[in-house]
Amino acid sequence: MSSGSRGADLVMRSLAVAGVERVFTLSGNQIMPLFDASIDEGVELIHVRHEAAAVHMADAWGRLTGQPGVALVTAGPGVANAVSAMYVALAAESPLVLLSGHAPTHGVGRGAFQEMRQAELIGHVAKASWTAHDAGQLGQDVARSMRTAISGRPGPVHVALPVDLLDAVVDNFRQVVPVATDAHPSMSLLDAEDVERVFEFFSVAERPLIVAGPGGWSGTSRDAWDELLAALRIPGVRMESPRGPHDPALGDLADVLAQADRILLLGKRLDFALRFGVSPTIDADCRWFHVDSDVSALEHTSRELGSRLLGAALADALPAAQRLALAADDRDLPWRTGWADLVQNRLERRDIRHTSTVDTPGLHPADVMAVVREFLAEASESVFVADGGEFGQWAQACLSPNGTADHRVINGLSGSIGSSIPFALAAKLAHPDAQVVAVLGDGTFGFHGFEFDTAVRYDLPFIAIVGNDAGWHAEREIQRRDYGSDRLIGCDLRPTRYDETAASLGAHGEHVDRIDQLRPAMNRAAESGKPSCINVKIAPTAAPRVG
Repeated sequence: MSSGSRGADLVMRSLAVAGVERVFTLSGNQIMPLFDASIDEGVELIHVRHEAAAVHMADAWGRLTGQPGVALVTAGPGVANAVSAMYVALAAESPLVLLSGHAPTHGVGRGAFQEMRQAELIGHVAKASWTAHDAGQLGQDVARSMRTAISGRPGPVHVALPVDLLDAVVDNFRQVVPVATDAHPSMSLLDAEDVERVFEFFSVAERPLIVAGPGGWSGTSRDAWDELLAALRIPGVRMESPRGPHDPALGDLADVLAQADRILLLGKRLDFALRFGVSPTIDADCRWFHVDSDVSALEHTSRELGSRLLGAALADALPAAQRLALAADDRDLPWRTGWADLVQNRLERRDIRHTSTVDTPGLHPADVMAVVREFLAEASESVFVADGGEFGQWAQACLSPNGTADHRVINGLSGSIGSSIPFALAAKLAHPDAQVVAVLGDGTFGFHGFEFDTAVRYDLPFIAIVGNDAGWHAEREIQRRDYGSDRLIGCDLRPTRYDETAASLGAHGEHVDRIDQLRPAMNRAAESGKPSCINVKIAPTAAPRVG
């Protein structure tokens, strides 16, 4: 260790001051000073097997706790490996900070080792991205990144840290360490006039609806959402699936949206998930009000809706919800309860068609999910994690957002696959006493299956239910539908025993090919106290549809 306190020490001290106790990371040349500094500052490093897994873990941490997760990767290829996971977090509006090593400042533009325009690259998939330029300001870079990630619409933030700044001795070290409040969020509040405008907007509504986005409602903030709906007696939905109104986890939401006459967007972008507000998804006579912390989102809504947008307000969604709930206490609200009952009925609709397009032996995903639902319901605390793909869609449809588990993390609006195992590890760290169950397909396992090694090393027991149909079935369905059954290509996988793969890494493994085997296998997995993989032979089955 160099004499005096270095830039690396300032970074780690600043993280500790901001309340960060652990960092998700993978080692590399350009971040070795930070690894060294973490020892003296008491920041735990969770060392993974792929940079994207580190970012996925930081993402899940942010969604579950409401506080930014922190990932640390090396320069060049390390940063490039993190790009896809940053996009997942951006779409999910998840607060996280990605710190990356960077070529030394004196080598930039000269062909330095692993030199890359990292800030520009990550800037396309981040809320903010920049390169540090002064060792003495690294503490403020950290505080700014934490503050930016959690302020307004949550999202991922990236800071590139040149290795020579990390090694540089910092003068006046104690004076340049930020204080805890430097990392606190800035906040835009809904003023009294805008509160009245919202109530006036709803005053003539017969079929009102509140639609929120995926971000900002994690941890204790979920209570604010529930309190808002109860106080206003207006039904609401939080949308976090790329299937939008056809997200089977939200039942027959499409029917509800088509009938609404007044919609309040509360921190929700008017995007593809809402089909940009056009008919027939939304009635052409429906009118809108948008509350959002992002000026560009409000401007976009105005351009898309024109005269149908009756009001807009610049404010953070969470405090806006709290202020509206408080304002509802002392006024007579005229909404019709029949509409709320209808919406609740539609959102709980689960008459899901059991479709199988291939006559292949194996369990139906809906039958598998019935067992998983029962298992989660019996846990004193539980976290449900689901990936994308056809099997993941069955999980999200059958294991509803409310009532199935205490906490929920899914692949989100990005429509990605591959994140579920890292998500589950972070979930176990965030909720160590909870029963964590991740549901994923066999294709997904190939992305981050080796994170079972991480789970074993850090003693993070969870249960992965791997639906194994030996193929990329979502793509099979697209090819079959669009090109014909005789033109399937590039969709087959081997019927690999993923339980044995996990067991070779020190995990507990189970194989299931009959439904009566599943619950005993899950019980044994839980009793093992180890990370566990249950390989379930399923029939190739198209994603569910409601109705």
